[in-house]
Formats: sequence, structure tokens, C-alpha cells
Amino acid sequence: MNLDKLQQWLQDSNNDIAYISNPITISYFTGYSMDPHERIFALLVFKDADPFIFCPALNVEEAKNSEWNGDVFGYLDSEDPWELIADNVRKRTSDTHTWAIEKDDLSVAHYQYLRGEFPNASFTNDVSSFIERLRLYKMPEEIKKLQGAGAEADFAFKIGFDAIRTGVTERSIAGQIDYQLKIQKGVMHESFETIVQAGKNAANPHLGPTMNTVQPNELVLFDLGTMHDGYASDSSRTVAYGTPSDKQREIYEVDREAQQAAIEAAKPGITAEELDSVARDIITKAGYGEYFIHRLGHGIGKNVHEYPSIVQGNDLVLEEGMCFSIEPGIYIPGFAGVRIEDCGVVTKDGFKTFTHTDKDLKIIPIRD
Repeated sequence: MNLDKLQQWLQDSNNDIAYISNPITISYFTGYSMDPHERIFALLVFKDADPFIFCPALNVEEAKNSEWNGDVFGYLDSEDPWELIADNVRKRTSDTHTWAIEKDDLSVAHYQYLRGEFPNASFTNDVSSFIERLRLYKMPEEIKKLQGAGAEADFAFKIGFDAIRTGVTERSIAGQIDYQLKIQKGVMHESFETIVQAGKNAANPHLGPTMNTVQPNELVLFDLGTMHDGYASDSSRTVAYGTPSDKQREIYEVDREAQQAAIEAAKPGITAEELDSVARDIITKAGYGEYFIHRLGHGIGKNVHEYPSIVQGNDLVLEEGMCFSIEPGIYIPGFAGVRIEDCGVVTKDGFKTFTHTDKDLKIIPIRD
């Protein structure tokens, strides 16, 4: 679970303790997942002592019966969690001078409570970037889970395509996708809100599904994903409902060409910004550069959006085991939007996608 690497980092960076507060990070290191809501959930890792999970009493038995084989300490709602954390820390070690925290997650209020228990300690060091880099390289068992999530996304596309008909709302189609994922595949959590956008709505990349209805001869954009054993999928497809116009076909084919070129170029040695340029240059050359308004991709794993960004200005050299999306888009306000997206993993000689839904323009016949 890579806890040994975190402990080694503590030693190398002269930190005594890491206070891990992000539930996703805790799951990454321990195999135990939960949503603490407003309660306290933390992983305490020491440079030279055994780590422990701290959680609400409601979840102690669940944590003990999970993949985690270390200590678990809980607290009642009537108790002071910070005092209990401090007591358990002092039982572990006398070295409590230098703490590393997740600065991009730990709230100011929780930081102040923690510091109140250790007023003479330093909490200035940030472990977030180390964890970010550690999670950048996926292990074979992680790849398998990402592939499982990808297969569920492929199933979701089929449900969505079959639900299109004249007058149906975007929300209705999205609801059918979510419902069928649950009853047929046992998927209880999507990785983000299922997005269905018809016609000009698709020109707004992050507009959720609305009560807008599908009409003949429109493009319909799908963006969806699931959580599979703690790992996310994220994929987009755009289809034509009825007969697409020449302009609709054009922007679709330009986007498809750009995405395929980027997939073929993704391999060890290319930088993130170079890969972004592969797709962006094709779209720009076709005259639609101003309508490609986001990065080419983002990392994926236990979070649907992780490090790294596949974007201009990022000179990160891509290496085997890195997982990310390739998702160029063309969004023309008042007209239509197209996005084609697959997540995948960099292999020793290329890029292997987790989703496999066909990317030739799918034309769905008009149906009432």
C-alpha cells in the first residue's frame, strides 16, 4: 500500500509525523474507504513507529475488517477527537516536533485544533506533492480496476444511446444510465454527475443535464464514468441523432482525428505539453482552435481528476504506468459541441485505453 514509501519520505525529509486527512489518500494507503461527513477521519504515519487510523466509533469495526491490518482508534460524538488523537500519538512516539500535512485538503479549523494539541510543533511541511507523485504511477492491480471502470462506462454509453428519442430530456437519459448501471451492473456510485447534452447545450462543456429535449438532427454529447472498486472511469462520446449537417460532420471528424493522433503519439518520452500540441495543432489547422478551450487531459485513478494535467506549459515527461485522459473538444456557442474522450495507461511502447466504444460517428435513427 506504499506506506513504506511514505515512511521513508518522512525520514528523508526530516519529518516526524504525517497527518493524512483526505479520505481518498487514506484509502490509497490503507485500502479502507469511508465518507466521514462532518466527523474526523485521519491516518497518522510516523517515521519510526506503526501508523494508525483514527475515525468515528461508528466506523471502527468496519475499518478493522477492511484490508487495513494496523491499529484503529475511534471516538464518540461526545468526546474530543483532537485530544484522543494527541494521546494516541504520544503513546507512539516522543518525536512530535515536525509534522507534514496535506495543505490542499486540511481545513484551517482542523489545523488549528491539531496545533492546539501540539503548540510547539511545526506544521509547515506539505506532503501533498509527494503523494501526488506517488499516485502518478499505477500498479498492475490498479490498472485492472481502472479497466473494470472503463468497461462499466462502455455499458453506460450503450444504455444512453438506446435512450435517445425525440422529445426526451437530457435528465431523463442521464437518469436511465444511472438506473441501469445500478440494477444491471451493481454500480452504486458514478465518478461524477452523468452528463448528457443535446444540440447547442453541448457547446458548454460542463453544463450538467437539463430539461432540454433532444430534437432531430442534433449532436448529443455524453460524458460519464463510474467508481469501480475505488477507481474511476471518465469517458465521452458524441453521437448524431438523425442526419448530421456537413458542419456537424466536419467538427466531429476534426475532433476524432485529433484524439486518435494524440492516442497514437502517447508513449514514454513525449512531454505532456507536446502531447497536448499534437491534438491542438490539428484542431487549430482545421480552423477551430479558438473552440478548443480546455487542456487535452487529466490524470485518473482513485480520483476522477488527478495529476498530471496534459496541458501546454507542462514539461513533464510521460512514463510507463501513468494514467490520464485524452479528450480534445470543439465547442461552438449556439451551434454544437463535440468531445471524444478515453482514459488509458502509458505502456512501454504506446497508450492502452480503458474504454472501447466505437468512435466512428454513430448515427441514431429518429424515433418517437
